[in-house]
Amino acid sequence: MKIYDYILCSGSGNRFLMFDTLRSDLSGLNIAAFSAGELHRFRVDGLLLLTRDAQGRFGMRMFNTDGSEAEMCGNGIRCVARLARERYPEATGERFVVTSGGREYRITCEEPIFGVLPTFGVEIPLSLHSDDFAPSLAAEGFVGRTIPRMECELLFTFLSPGNPHIVAHAAARSEWLFGSDGRLDTGRLSALGERANRLREVFPKGINISLFCRLDEGRIFVATYERGVGITSSCGTAMTSCATATALHGLCGFDKTVEVWNRGGRVRCLPRRTQQGLVTRLTGNAAFEKAGTIRLDEKGRIAADETSPLDSPRDRQRLAEETLRELHEYYGLTIADTHD
Repeated sequence: MKIYDYILCSGSGNRFLMFDTLRSDLSGLNIAAFSAGELHRFRVDGLLLLTRDAQGRFGMRMFNTDGSEAEMCGNGIRCVARLARERYPEATGERFVVTSGGREYRITCEEPIFGVLPTFGVEIPLSLHSDDFAPSLAAEGFVGRTIPRMECELLFTFLSPGNPHIVAHAAARSEWLFGSDGRLDTGRLSALGERANRLREVFPKGINISLFCRLDEGRIFVATYERGVGITSSCGTAMTSCATATALHGLCGFDKTVEVWNRGGRVRCLPRRTQQGLVTRLTGNAAFEKAGTIRLDEKGRIAADETSPLDSPRDRQRLAEETLRELHEYYGLTIADTHD
């Protein structure tokens, strides 16, 4: 029987099972098969690995619940950064680097956004074009345009913060988001995401799709269909892409903070134009819910799972609850407890 230690963690409502490969030998574990076959037991959105390369740089690998590997995860990288900082002296400074998908991401320790939840910022470079997007669709950049094969009127912007995203602005009470009754319905977004991920001639590696609406000056709401997962409560790179799109479309200015709400909570994004291109700082919490030990049988299935609590759930739960409450009280918009 094989034994592995893990941490159940979350960033802005995005929940993960996280393993430290510096302490645990996972060579005997088929990560992709485990993710696809066992993650549903934990009610998480993915699996994270803390790694370290030959240069001594800490790194993240992230697997979706279908077993596919993502190049980047904005919420997950904050959890990995926290684990590295708490366990290894090389990452105890206020600034350090974590790699993912062959890129370096600068991490900063930040003041909590809510309560005493440990909070980190990550500098995320974004590109307006990549090999993940069909070259026939404006290689110089695809901003605010229809995609004919999508068979809808939405104006999409393609952004790559390490993994491919298309995002579109929609009115809050449009049929795409909250509808006339003010209740979030992600059914149309889910169908759109499923259709888009079958269009491999347009999106060779699949695509993440988000819709966002403006709530107020400097505040937006985001709903996301994540490739390999489906509708998710929160996606860090999606929130980063939507905040960047608000600046590209003039809904807010560059160098101004955008507060991004979703059903999992909220983060802050700061889109900037730099000499190197578009860079957006994503700032949000990194919560450790439980520490656990799993025992796997000879077929790689979970035979036993033992856990002990870590962070108090109070602030994490209050952040999500207050976001939903304020969304209803201030804007008359409602989100059900479960995915629509």
